[in-house]
Amino acid sequence: MPIISKESELTPAVLKVMEQTKEPRLREIMVSLVHHLHSFVRDVQLTEEEFQNATKLLNKMGQQSNNKHNEFVLMAGSLGISSLVCLLNNGNNGTTETTQSVLGPFWRLNQPTTPQGGTLVRSQTPGPCLYVDLKFIDSNNNPINDLMVDIWHASPVGLYENQDDSQTEYNLRGKFCTGTDGKVKFRTVKPIGYPIPTHTTVGELLNVQNRHPFRPAHIHVLAYKEGYKTLVNQTYVDETELIESDVQFGVTNALIGKLQLHSDPHPEDGDVGDWYSLEHSYTLYEGVSILPIPPIK
Repeated sequence: MPIISKESELTPAVLKVMEQTKEPRLREIMVSLVHHLHSFVRDVQLTEEEFQNATKLLNKMGQQSNNKHNEFVLMAGSLGISSLVCLLNNGNNGTTETTQSVLGPFWRLNQPTTPQGGTLVRSQTPGPCLYVDLKFIDSNNNPINDLMVDIWHASPVGLYENQDDSQTEYNLRGKFCTGTDGKVKFRTVKPIGYPIPTHTTVGELLNVQNRHPFRPAHIHVLAYKEGYKTLVNQTYVDETELIESDVQFGVTNALIGKLQLHSDPHPEDGDVGDWYSLEHSYTLYEGVSILPIPPIK
């Protein structure tokens, strides 16, 4: 490699080294990464002080991540990267609607097995009752049997159980297995829209960009079975203006579920006050079933 005498010689020299990478996909990624990073630095004429602050910021984000919070996942969502990766890899490579969505930072392994029709409410959690009926089908519209489905969502105060010491562990979380009808049914409480954490680096970014920190109310769904590509989904059940201004850029038309409000007694549970119902369907496609890396422990 020649000694660098001026800035224009630097990028070709680095790219030549990246091209020595033996693994083809890693070589493709590293060559493109260097090309775009160097172009970015030149495009904005990055100063030495800005570069030092940027490295300091990345270190700070790592320090802000723990077993209850993943700052890099939060930042990727706030920049639209998470949604872009999802859309590019689903829906015929981004050309059609898809019920795939982003995982978010709060999925946990080993959620408690829950019977059909059971409840996700494991500790005192005030809020309107929500009865959910989800159906999972394959590309030929046939119901999928023996599909494992993880469900989780925030409480009516906008916090997931791992963020809130007042909630019992695994509150508003459950694992289900579909029957021959391909359905999952459960009772929970109606979630609300909530703010993402604003005391960290992402919050500082939102503040200087004059952006609100809110996500519309949603229920997370993760479905997996050998022979099918794992479905990662967020079904949005918010009817406020947040549905059009999600801070994480996650809402698409295919992800919006419709709540129905009921005032009559529930057919099985009797008088529960005003209650809501949600029916929604999801399509899984043939592929490799791989569970994602849990963003928190």
